[in-house]
Amino acid sequence: MSSGVRGVRPEVAVRADAALGEGPTWDPVAERLIWVDILSSRVHAYQPATGRRTLLAVEQHVGAAKPRAGGGLVLNLRDGVGLLDDPFGASSGPGPARPVHFTWLLRHPVPGRRGNDAAVAPDGALWAGTMRYDEAPGGGTLSRIAPDGAALEVLSEVTVSNGTGWSPDGRSLYYVDTPTRRIDVFDTDGVAVRHRRPLAEIEEGAGYPDGLCVDADGCVWVALWDGKAVRRYTPDGRLDRVIELPVRRPTACAFGGADLTDLYVTSARVGHPPHPLAGSVLVLPGIGRGLPQPTFAG
Repeated sequence: MSSGVRGVRPEVAVRADAALGEGPTWDPVAERLIWVDILSSRVHAYQPATGRRTLLAVEQHVGAAKPRAGGGLVLNLRDGVGLLDDPFGASSGPGPARPVHFTWLLRHPVPGRRGNDAAVAPDGALWAGTMRYDEAPGGGTLSRIAPDGAALEVLSEVTVSNGTGWSPDGRSLYYVDTPTRRIDVFDTDGVAVRHRRPLAEIEEGAGYPDGLCVDADGCVWVALWDGKAVRRYTPDGRLDRVIELPVRRPTACAFGGADLTDLYVTSARVGHPPHPLAGSVLVLPGIGRGLPQPTFAG
């Protein structure tokens, strides 16, 4: 195991004060990073090549925002899953800004519960997690949302549904229910999951696993809430990299940039006296190579 990679140091990609920054996702068509501030109900976009930053305020707490195959975004919101046309105007061309059209794909409000992290599967379905605001044990779920809005509850009685990702061959699903302190792995056929077992367990005092991503080598990168670090685990569960960060609460990570070699890490200010960079988006340039991320087919 190494504590870092020679020549790679965390840099600030976006200086921000997000209460609960989350869900970084690279949009290769617009060459931008999409991320959310859950508790401020905002969706952010950042184009590294130009430095352009844009944001959209939405009407509910938003756990995740992912690109759609036909343009626009799919949102995991407090009361369900909704669709937006392109809120940042990447495909609108010159001229006046046009209204952003929103529709519910799946509306299923549950008092005291909200959407949290989400990920798009290789087949273009959205796997969307939920949790209770009070983090009551067993109050959350993980569901597969088909492009037509049909929902299948894949996991019930989870507490804080967080990182979700697939192996390069799509046959293994990696998943985090944060209070368990584990990264779990399932066998999957793209719809059902089976044979749950731990890939890795985060030791006491090292933080809690939050959002994750999978790289081109099939290794799992995970952000450690209260752990001031991201870690990389091999497919057999061996810890081989620990990258320390200048924020206490990193929340999630994703590869981006034109060649998918830069690891972006979101962070949070909520819940503790913040470091000056808390709530910012950090980047680890040239740290590895990511996998192209599917877009939602709906």
